[in-house]
Amino acid sequence: MVCDEFVVVEGEEAMRSRISMIVFLMSLLIVSVAVLGCSFTSECSEKVVYREPKERAAWVAYWDADSGLKDLGRLDGKVKKVSFFGAYFDEDEYLFVPKELESEKVAALRRKGGFETYLSVVNDKQNGDGTAILKDVNVLRRMFADETVMDEHVDEIIALTKKGGYDGVEIDYERIWKDEEVSRKFTDFLAKVQAEASKKKLKVRVVLEPAAFTAPAKFPEGPEYVVMFYNLYGLHSGPGPKADADFIRNLLTRIETLPGEVSVALATGGCVWSDDGDKRFVSEGEAKALAIEYDVKPQRDKASQCLVFQFARKGVQNQVWYADVNTLNYWISLAGEKKPVNISLWRLGGNVDIGKLF
Repeated sequence: MVCDEFVVVEGEEAMRSRISMIVFLMSLLIVSVAVLGCSFTSECSEKVVYREPKERAAWVAYWDADSGLKDLGRLDGKVKKVSFFGAYFDEDEYLFVPKELESEKVAALRRKGGFETYLSVVNDKQNGDGTAILKDVNVLRRMFADETVMDEHVDEIIALTKKGGYDGVEIDYERIWKDEEVSRKFTDFLAKVQAEASKKKLKVRVVLEPAAFTAPAKFPEGPEYVVMFYNLYGLHSGPGPKADADFIRNLLTRIETLPGEVSVALATGGCVWSDDGDKRFVSEGEAKALAIEYDVKPQRDKASQCLVFQFARKGVQNQVWYADVNTLNYWISLAGEKKPVNISLWRLGGNVDIGKLF
């Protein structure tokens, strides 16, 4: 499908012909940059005006730190903030930083500079038997039990961040918005984190799920709020994209209520859904490897610009949706079509052409 047609009118004179060709080439260049829907794929969704992001940030996860650092290198200085994910609770409910984030390689990269570093603190909990509880609301209920306990928790976060030599702390507490008491105390907690971080000359980022806008909450000024523009589909649902145009545009109107700086968080990679009920996240590289292994050609979805394919393994049908750099560039442009925005990428690692990110 051809998105735009360019007609060159040939004049009788050589000069006019030459001028027409120059005008044509300039028009082609302008449209290629400004009309993203047609600049990266022949399967156009719509014309989207591209705006340069104000700032780019990204996460490096402890379980894929080496791959994440490789992606960071491919971005060649485009990323100005890196969140290291993350500190979480041990079986005794004390915070700890996984050893992968305390390796000399990671430490050397942080010391090298060139970007701000953040320690991401999450409400996951490691059990004594080695299993883990992801997004544990119960542990937060205990951390927010009263003022004294909350203050001790804040002090622990600040101390851990300072000890690691980070420029700031990132709070990523999720699945709290259906719990009225925890969500109400959460904003008080954020105000305390901001106050103590300021005393220690630390910056603060706060990650919010889309569900944060379903509950009344007055968020304190000071932190940079990072809103998850993903999980439209995922392990909680059937097959589909992590985001699409309607989802992104709807959230853009809702984040206007947040104070101060706001960052739009977009997700790399994708997910595999099996008919037997199995679901798992995959990186772009893993998704492409599956397509090669089962000799299928992914198709680009119009509404999300994600790539989609199916394959059968041992009699079980599987469906894969994933984002490549073209998808990410489309989402970035949707997010910034009205005004430039900050972009945060969850996450680095396993992204094949990440160096082509806008």
